[in-house]
Amino acid sequence: MNRKHIWDVVVIGGGVSGCMAAFAAAKQGASTLLIEQYGFLGGALTNAGVGPMMTFHAGERQVVTGLPQELIDRLCEKKGCIGHIEDTIGYASSVTPFDAEVMKRVLDEMAHDYGVEVLFHAVISGVKKEQDSISSVSVVTRGGMLEIAGKILIDATGDAALSFLAGADICQGRDSDGLCQPMTTNLKVANVDMEALRNEIKAHPENFIIPDVSSIDRTERLSVAGFFREFNRAKEEGIITTQRENVLFFETVNPGEVIVNTTRVIQLDPVNPWDLSKAECEGRKQAEELMHFFRSSCKGFSDAVLLSTGVQIGVRESRRVMGDYLLTAEDLLSSKHFEDTVALGGYPIDIHNPTGAQTATTHLQPGQFYDIPLRSLLVKGFDNLMVCGRCLSATHEASAAVRVTPIAMATGQAAGAAAGLSAMAGIQVRELAYQKLLQALTELGATLQ
Repeated sequence: MNRKHIWDVVVIGGGVSGCMAAFAAAKQGASTLLIEQYGFLGGALTNAGVGPMMTFHAGERQVVTGLPQELIDRLCEKKGCIGHIEDTIGYASSVTPFDAEVMKRVLDEMAHDYGVEVLFHAVISGVKKEQDSISSVSVVTRGGMLEIAGKILIDATGDAALSFLAGADICQGRDSDGLCQPMTTNLKVANVDMEALRNEIKAHPENFIIPDVSSIDRTERLSVAGFFREFNRAKEEGIITTQRENVLFFETVNPGEVIVNTTRVIQLDPVNPWDLSKAECEGRKQAEELMHFFRSSCKGFSDAVLLSTGVQIGVRESRRVMGDYLLTAEDLLSSKHFEDTVALGGYPIDIHNPTGAQTATTHLQPGQFYDIPLRSLLVKGFDNLMVCGRCLSATHEASAAVRVTPIAMATGQAAGAAAGLSAMAGIQVRELAYQKLLQALTELGATLQ
């Protein structure tokens, strides 16, 4: 074991939620380390082909702001994003297409600019505890094992890997049987004839989900759900084995390039290594089926080319940490106000069926948004451990809303600011005055009401 390395704040997981946490902590003056298992930042957006980001808005109002918006602004400066645009499916208040390769570089630059030290190719393997605090974590690297210590640690792993190893109270999946939402292998597909596709949607709107056909000509990039006739026929003929009700894809910032979010790997445990291995193979099998289907049956795809599948399969849900407060669907749907609100969201409750086709969605009222309290980022029974992103303290149903990228970034921003302030003051996060945190988040540009 190498000598112990000590920081004020240590963030495990370099997805965009973890990035925002690290940036926000460093902005408070805290020495900050960001640990990532791959060789780049961005998480599911860069390692699993997830896109677009959805949604920063609640109706016309932008409710996710601050460092997450700075990321968008920097992406736009490099032509890696076109900003927030209309969702032509009408599902979310906005979508934000981006270029994943540009995002990798932008996140590198933000880490450098804010003085965040990044450790790539490092996987957490163990935790040392002293009473209710984590004294250090062990990470496996190409150079051997490292021992890392931080005054405050933030679990941004998505799978709650740090919290699990530390012995925190963990839940997984839905209450009835523990099953998680399906995993998805996203496909990035190029050379799609978007003009032919637009004409097809306008000619046969009944074959697509398209609330306002005029949006097809109004938006810069398409969001598409449909090809119902073709997809159902392919399933009946056994050409498609995906347990999904329709084809879903989104045009990226690059014209003619789309991200297909249609594979569905069900009834496998995303944190069981054997199940996860099976899921990767099953996802690629479904991806191959879809490419044959697209080229043979879908207008605009006859010359389509598969650019890539993700470095890993996309995971919607796995472990969730039990915190000081368990966020519920009722909290979201009633827009419950919390005295310790640290982030807002406007995405609907979006539960992909863990056992087959269909997606259960509960939409908010137009313009409605909800609060996320600091207590849902504090891990029950620990003095110096926080969470952000999709492993925060929420029920299966509430997690289905707050798991999405913009909201995950908002909770990361909040966790990082709280951790940084507390570390610099030499106190526990629970001792931090909310007004001081509110001031720091406001200075970062966050919207909290």
